[in-house]
Amino acid sequence: MKHHLPDPLQALVHIGGWLPLAWLAADALARNLTSNPIQAIEQRTGLVALTFLLLSLACTPLASIGGWKAVLRRRKALGLYGFMYASLHLLAFVGVDYTFDFGLIWADVGSKWYIIIGTTAFLLLVPLAVTSFRYWMKRLGKGWTRLHKLVYLIAPLVVVHFVLSVKGDFLRLQGNVGLPLVYGTVLALLLLLRVTPLKHALAQVRMRMMEKMRTAPKDSAGLPGRRSGG
Repeated sequence: MKHHLPDPLQALVHIGGWLPLAWLAADALARNLTSNPIQAIEQRTGLVALTFLLLSLACTPLASIGGWKAVLRRRKALGLYGFMYASLHLLAFVGVDYTFDFGLIWADVGSKWYIIIGTTAFLLLVPLAVTSFRYWMKRLGKGWTRLHKLVYLIAPLVVVHFVLSVKGDFLRLQGNVGLPLVYGTVLALLLLLRVTPLKHALAQVRMRMMEKMRTAPKDSAGLPGRRSGG
């Protein structure tokens, strides 16, 4: 009987997917969620959602430029974990913070743009999560690819939502601007790596380096060594 060893990358993705929730639950049970636990839940679930969204976006550059094809099989799981934490983030906001008082939420919408932008990003994310399975991929055909390109709009919206929700001065780099700037920079880099000429150039550099390592003389231990006289 053939036994399949567990995929370490798959295990890492699923452990990483549930660990933030377990950590949050443990902190909640221990009453260790700062003096404003509702805000802490919203911030932590939102940050984890954005992290998984960026990790799912990182899969394609890692495969096409870095040659790490295995990550493509984990892109869907990363995206779905991102959607799960985005749902928890929204549920905490609507159900815990506003106790499902939609009248009060509606009254606040006009004065808080980050609510509009965050809600828009979530609503756009819903069809991507629903159609992320193979059934919908086959049924939608080329439309599936076009639909899932919405992620290139959703990710910037989420970062803008993050930027507008923190207190700080981004021009003077004062306040809680550090994390939004880090996430915004990572997103910009991931989107830049999708520009075809840059992507091809970096892939060529990697292939040349791999070829150089493959053809380099090896020492007695079988490791690449230095050429004599070099």
